[in-house]
Amino acid sequence: MAAGVGKTYRMLQEGRQAQTEGRDVVIGYLEPHDRPETAALAEGLEVVPRLRVRHGSLELEEMDVDAVVRRAPELALIDELAHTNAPGMRNEKRWQDIDEVLDARIDVISTVNVQHLESLNDAIFELTEVRVRETFPDRVLDEADEVILVDLTPEALQERLRAGKVYPRERVEVALDNFFRADKLAALRELALREVADDVEARRTVRTLEPLSQQAVAERVLALVEP
Repeated sequence: MAAGVGKTYRMLQEGRQAQTEGRDVVIGYLEPHDRPETAALAEGLEVVPRLRVRHGSLELEEMDVDAVVRRAPELALIDELAHTNAPGMRNEKRWQDIDEVLDARIDVISTVNVQHLESLNDAIFELTEVRVRETFPDRVLDEADEVILVDLTPEALQERLRAGKVYPRERVEVALDNFFRADKLAALRELALREVADDVEARRTVRTLEPLSQQAVAERVLALVEP
């Protein structure tokens, strides 16, 4: 739905549960957003070192795809699926990095907001008056083994925002007057709920057709945590 609903936290919960069940789990990339509870949940999970990239006078950090593949875990937790990589990286987008990890037969759990879905770009602009530049193709969602909705009411999200759990306090009022207005959050939530409902129906249809056509089954594994 939007930043602050708890997607990264849920991803880490899923990772810790998998680790408890005996799976080999690493963090390929984590954006803790300076939230202590998120950082605390990541403790005890192996972190693959990030790749440092120079861009002008800045030093940026990106996921080291080759390092994740060399490590060859069973499951990699990779935050911010729609992220745009720094100039000069092999792939422009993180979802392309994730494709490489999946091709190496490593399962992935990732996170994304509904407004980043490519097919919804125009609808999101009409609802929010904000043109989202970071998008990912719908087929990424279609190929996921599972889509989990991390839901939060607009009122609860606004309370988290006011409490400083989403953005620094100096950004709160501007956010509440713009993208985090109650009506906009409600519209985004409705889109997310509808998208997940459509996904559930599509998967039910695939299961019905499965004995007739094995081609209906997605070949790659991506458990995508969506807002």
